[in-house]
Amino acid sequence: QVQVVESGGGSVQPGGSLRLSCAASGNIVSIYDMGWFRQAPGKQRELVAISTSGGTANYADSVKGRFTISRDYVKNTYTMYLQMNSLKPEDTAVYYCNLQATLSPFGSGPFSYWGQGTQVTVSS
Repeated sequence: QVQVVESGGGSVQPGGSLRLSCAASGNIVSIYDMGWFRQAPGKQRELVAISTSGGTANYADSVKGRFTISRDYVKNTYTMYLQMNSLKPEDTAVYYCNLQATLSPFGSGPFSYWGQGTQVTVSS
């Protein structure tokens, strides 16, 4: 069983900042890629940023230089963050985290897990 919980969304004015968090816990042996996606009304879900198990980070062109993805592992919980600066109205969307995990006891997988989504609204 894997639990994935997102937090940190909200409403902010253009130019403002928000930090999203995604905490994953449970019978996880290891986590491979972790990423943030977003879906605006009437649009397809798109990749925003991804953090690979090798330590690299990649970003959509639309958020490069404004968003930063990071991850850590503390007390059996894997947490991923998305620091969002200089927010624009076009960043308004529901943001979802996704991770690829292998599970105990035998390291089966990896399996894909999604967070519940958190709303980010950028408006004056």
